[in-house]
Amino acid sequence: MCGLIKVFEIPQLDEQELKSKLASVRFPNEFADSEQVGWRCGTPSWAVKELISAWRHNFDWERKRQDLSKLQHYVTEIQNLNLHFVHEPSLRSEAIPIILIHGWPSTFYEFHKLVEPLKSSETQAFHVVLPSLPGYGFSEAPRLDGSCSLFEMAAMFHELMQRLGYEKYMVYGTDWGAMIGTQMANAYPEHCMGFLTNMPSAMPPLPNFRNLITRPYRVFLFILSIFMGVEAIYGKDESKNLSKRAFANCDKDDSAGYRAIQSTRPYTLAYGLTDSPVGLLGWMLEPYHAWSYFDSEEQYETRALPSTITVDEFLTQVTIYWITNTMSSSYRLYYETKKNDLKSVIDLGKSSIKVPVAVSYFENEAFKMPKDWLDVTFKLVQYRTHKKGGHFPALEAPELLLKDISDFAVKIKQNIDGKKTN
Repeated sequence: MCGLIKVFEIPQLDEQELKSKLASVRFPNEFADSEQVGWRCGTPSWAVKELISAWRHNFDWERKRQDLSKLQHYVTEIQNLNLHFVHEPSLRSEAIPIILIHGWPSTFYEFHKLVEPLKSSETQAFHVVLPSLPGYGFSEAPRLDGSCSLFEMAAMFHELMQRLGYEKYMVYGTDWGAMIGTQMANAYPEHCMGFLTNMPSAMPPLPNFRNLITRPYRVFLFILSIFMGVEAIYGKDESKNLSKRAFANCDKDDSAGYRAIQSTRPYTLAYGLTDSPVGLLGWMLEPYHAWSYFDSEEQYETRALPSTITVDEFLTQVTIYWITNTMSSSYRLYYETKKNDLKSVIDLGKSSIKVPVAVSYFENEAFKMPKDWLDVTFKLVQYRTHKKGGHFPALEAPELLLKDISDFAVKIKQNIDGKKTN
């Protein structure tokens, strides 16, 4: 690798400071009937108390740090920011480079279950790259307002792949990584071999001239869905929360409170999440609980985490944010997008992506768009729905995601080989 890339060492934890803060906690006032309220008001104290105890008494960061250090960590400067990433090349000659891009509130660690299986897959092996988004985890935070949008991040990750010697590569993205991956596919089609996501964003088949000529029936269904409801026309497997997505006002969507404050007043929230590990844990637990898949309603109400995400895995994510003090810089991407880039994001959704695209929907994904809509924006070559998993499929259902990635790569290679033959 080039000289601009340096080995990165995972930092140690000030355990005395953390455990001191965890030992003296002042809990918030809650409704008297907290069991009846459940998770409707956000993260309940009983769930936080369980995880505080585990973080304080059972979680061993030094052991986790040694485990994480088995991966190859690096840092390189791109666009005046130190970008952290994991680079795990495969030993197989036919391996394809792939970059896996996380979102909020997550880190590169979200993909830890995928690394070795992707490297050694007999179906299709991969050279694996896991970057930390700027301002997330071990990557340096942008220092100036408006200096690092998701579009700049897409350019940074493309440059990273080029710097690693990967002229062509695949992209998988989730959450913000889905938007960044969409931009990489849109801006670098000669380099991006294919893009897979579990959280696509596209425009519906609006009744414009082109759609009326090329896909009139889909336009008809879309108009019908306006009056009858999206789920009534397309079904629950293909559509979910479409009226509540993006930067919805929390008066209209009771799950949008975190977006409302992170995209408008990011500083105010930051004090509690920066100084209090309990505040940080509570803020992160709510989306990990709400966006993950539980086997039953009873489990959803009585457990902090689903059975597919261990306490150790969740606390690893929280600890990375705590050590690096990056929660406040991570969620500024909501503010940057709403303040500076919302029109560009909407325009990206209107773009026609030319590279092959695969969509994998998991049962409890936050929102879903009908396949008819995705076909308008994407060159969709693989579309799958799964009856388990949620917003964090690499943690919750890694075997399903691995198969989808591998199958998609095989289709891409077959398409490339077919073009060469012709």
